[in-house]
Amino acid sequence: MASDADLPQTRLSRSIDYFLTRLGAWVSLIWLALLAVIVVNVMLRYLFNEGRIELEELQWHLYSIGFLLGLSYAYQADTHIRVDVVHERLSPRARAWIELYGIVLFLAPFITLVLVYSVPFVVSSFNLSEQSPSPGGLPMRWFIKAFLPIGFALLALAVFSRLTRVWALLFLTGAKHGR
Repeated sequence: MASDADLPQTRLSRSIDYFLTRLGAWVSLIWLALLAVIVVNVMLRYLFNEGRIELEELQWHLYSIGFLLGLSYAYQADTHIRVDVVHERLSPRARAWIELYGIVLFLAPFITLVLVYSVPFVVSSFNLSEQSPSPGGLPMRWFIKAFLPIGFALLALAVFSRLTRVWALLFLTGAKHGR
């Protein structure tokens, strides 16, 4: 994959990346909320011998929201985990070609599938007024499920930004330099 430093910025990618960076900063606060919920839950359980199912569920909900919304930031900032032994030995253009094919053949179709199937999943949950089956569990299960298409739509936005940068490197800057 082309490293972030190799790829030229486009006007569109700058706007999208700015938005996703700001969103990532706000989403990072969710981890503090999650930490607070965990501490309160542990204190209630071990100091007062009182378990709260709503706090257990809230932990999972906050973690899910942080993860799903954080995907787009991690991809945009190029801080996601990747294992590529060959990566360092390739030229920036070769890495950009691999990135282009990875996006077009794997990432974009996967995001599309998740979006196509997650929206009816959320709508069904909303129509059923789904709630936790656990006594004392959280209501509005559709709310947490809604973060699946939201998170992947934001990831699609990050992928589109990255695609414009890869495209610029492969087809616009190369044309300027006679490649």
